[in-house]
Amino acid sequence: MPMRDLDVPKTTAILNTILEHELAGVVRYTHYALMVTGPNRIPIVAFLTAQAQESLLHAQQVGELLTGLEGHPSMRIGPLEESNQHSTQALLRESLNHELEAVKHYKALLATVENASVYLEEFARTMIGSEERHQLELKKMLRDYG
Repeated sequence: MPMRDLDVPKTTAILNTILEHELAGVVRYTHYALMVTGPNRIPIVAFLTAQAQESLLHAQQVGELLTGLEGHPSMRIGPLEESNQHSTQALLRESLNHELEAVKHYKALLATVENASVYLEEFARTMIGSEERHQLELKKMLRDYG
């Protein structure tokens, strides 16, 4: 398929949506890690803390892409609904929903940059793979809850 011009305004808009989603992930996973109780607390807290750190890394990577495209990184954080459901199962289920939403954003990025920028295309594919890996982990963690 022939290369096409990159739609920079659309790309930067999607990147800002992703940035806001990833920053919401930092807050969400940090909150979840603080709320975990029970006998499996330590490994689940470690997992959620790692997710918060990875969300921050993703936000920083996206911000670098935005400024590289002469865009302006958003100062907003994506939606944060507080369900007040703090069972481990509820926290993991909300985490899974967050990861599913992330994949949608990265797929929108991929659709926009495909055949216009190899670098952005590969970035989007890598991020989709990372988010899908998280989904698999969360689904495995949720299996014991039926």
